[in-house]
Amino acid sequence: MFGKKTETQSTGTTRSSNSLLHNSLVQGSRLEGKVTSENDFRIDGVFHGSLKCSARVIIGPTGEFKGEVECENAIIEGRFDGNLQIRQVLEVREGAIIEGDVTTSKLIVQAGSVFDVKCSMGDHSSGFSTNKIETEDESLLSEIENGQIE
Repeated sequence: MFGKKTETQSTGTTRSSNSLLHNSLVQGSRLEGKVTSENDFRIDGVFHGSLKCSARVIIGPTGEFKGEVECENAIIEGRFDGNLQIRQVLEVREGAIIEGDVTTSKLIVQAGSVFDVKCSMGDHSSGFSTNKIETEDESLLSEIENGQIE
């Protein structure tokens, strides 16, 4: 009765009723810097910097983003150049232009988009991390780092 309501979207992701709250950078606006958000973030203006979002990021048809984005889901209709890390689904719509590096679990690319990226896919639902090798044997670590041991 008082719990969070959820709605399943066509991409197979689930969003909570809290995603009705969202941030918006409107057309004609320009933002440079670092932003962290727990709610959806829509960009129809120009954003250069870093965006860490616990929900969905939407870059509208007039939107332009240059920098780094980490988010749950993303829909790109405008321009993106940089590093894009998505835990669930990336949807690239017709007319979108994406360049850079992309990491996502699922990918939807519509015809008529430009997707010129280095793309890594897999299960990133628990977040992103880099593998770190720890050992007390310095010579073993050196061999691993130099590619002598896989």
